[in-house]
Amino acid sequence: MRYRFNISNYSELAQRVITALIGAGGIVAGCVYSEWTYFVIFGAILGFSQMEFYKLSGLDGMLPLKSFGTFLGLLIFIMSFLVEMQHMADKYYFLIFPMVSLIFFIKLYRKSDKKPFTGIAYTFLGIFYVAVPFSLLNMAAFSVDGSFHYEIIVGSLFILWASDSGAYFAGTKFGKTKLFERVSPKKSWEGSLGGAATAIATAYILSRYFMVIPEWKWFCIGGIIIIAGTYGDLIESLFKRSIAIKDSGKGLPGHGGFMDRFDGLLLSAPFIAAFLKIF
Repeated sequence: MRYRFNISNYSELAQRVITALIGAGGIVAGCVYSEWTYFVIFGAILGFSQMEFYKLSGLDGMLPLKSFGTFLGLLIFIMSFLVEMQHMADKYYFLIFPMVSLIFFIKLYRKSDKKPFTGIAYTFLGIFYVAVPFSLLNMAAFSVDGSFHYEIIVGSLFILWASDSGAYFAGTKFGKTKLFERVSPKKSWEGSLGGAATAIATAYILSRYFMVIPEWKWFCIGGIIIIAGTYGDLIESLFKRSIAIKDSGKGLPGHGGFMDRFDGLLLSAPFIAAFLKIF
């Protein structure tokens, strides 16, 4: 009798762990292998996340340009990667502005749209909220000396995952004091403190092995992820609450959708990129 693996037969925690191990292993391996495998993996994550955002917006009656908005998001990601790789001059960033302006032209000819500017706004929001943070990760990865350093991407992800895991288990075990009950009733201060502790511990361990940046910068990145990552989670919860859904999707068993898994990164990435570029 042939046994078929079906992840849905496992508990939610088991599904969460299995998905995390497979997904994290694939992402880390891709980042370590080469800058091009990193590019493909994060381009795919961006595409799925942005399409997911537009799909959720549609549930609330909005009509964003799903395909064109995602195309523009991927275009910005590709351009930022090629500029950082020095395969493209940064002057080509100016092409983004006329390309994005085409959203207005397309909506002008959509006769069925009763509120075209609402759709335009959500199309822009999908680009700014999802595509821009992923594109800024490219700048963070090349921020040290102009060459690709997987350590920055992998290290930031390890800290984020440690923070999420610490918050989940500490909140489940000790959570009593609500962190932001109006938006996310299950999140607690105890969980947040547990996440902060695991994030700082992970940042310290990374500073021992990933010496591409000084130790103090790893602690700063840890602090950014603790604060911005928590707010990123709350903001996505606010978005889901506004359209009365629990998970952003079902693409990642035990985790929901892509935005559920990468919501903390969406808000952390701009701060990490700005920090590494400035300091």
